[in-house]
Amino acid sequence: MAATLHALRIAAHDPRALERFWTGLLGPAIEDTGFRLSFVRSDEPKTRQNQMHFDLTSESLEDQRRTVAKALELGGRHIDIGQLPEETHVVLADPEGNEFCVIEPGNDFLAECGFVGAIASDGSQEVGYFWSKALGWPLVWDQDQETAIRSPHGGPKITWGGPPFTPKTGPNRLRFVLTGPLSEVERLVSLGAARLGAGDDGQVEMADPDGNEFSFLIRETAA
Repeated sequence: MAATLHALRIAAHDPRALERFWTGLLGPAIEDTGFRLSFVRSDEPKTRQNQMHFDLTSESLEDQRRTVAKALELGGRHIDIGQLPEETHVVLADPEGNEFCVIEPGNDFLAECGFVGAIASDGSQEVGYFWSKALGWPLVWDQDQETAIRSPHGGPKITWGGPPFTPKTGPNRLRFVLTGPLSEVERLVSLGAARLGAGDDGQVEMADPDGNEFSFLIRETAA
């Protein structure tokens, strides 16, 4: 049995404030993702572009403008990460500097994925293969070292952009939380994950083949 994606955990200086931002921006759309958002306290400063970010979709240019305006009203801001003037997606950051994009209408790649279109990740082709096997989600894109997977039940895609990679300096601020029986830990190791040690509440801290941290919450099976 494959592990289940339980949550996307976001480290924050003010978890409650950041939760208010994302709850206000995403609203009920988060329920369509199949996982939850969790926010944990961290005093670590943000020193680099995140390894993962949300791509939010738009039904029209006016819809895109509304999403941007709502994000700014909630405390977000425009940022420059090197996007070109002709690019039509809008790059923003939440109140703690976590990047996300509001994608222009008519994006075929994210069609039918819902408002939360993708969790776009910096990562290798190999790590895309790992997560496909880890979660039991099929590959829906595998071309030019770029990969994407999506739950058979729908929801957003998880994508990996291939090289070049942003150098990893310290723990990622965003990480996946998986859940499943204890036997899954060994299966994940056999797929290329590494154990990092024990975490809070009996969780096993792990890293994927690219070195990105994730947590595994052991779920006891019925006797």
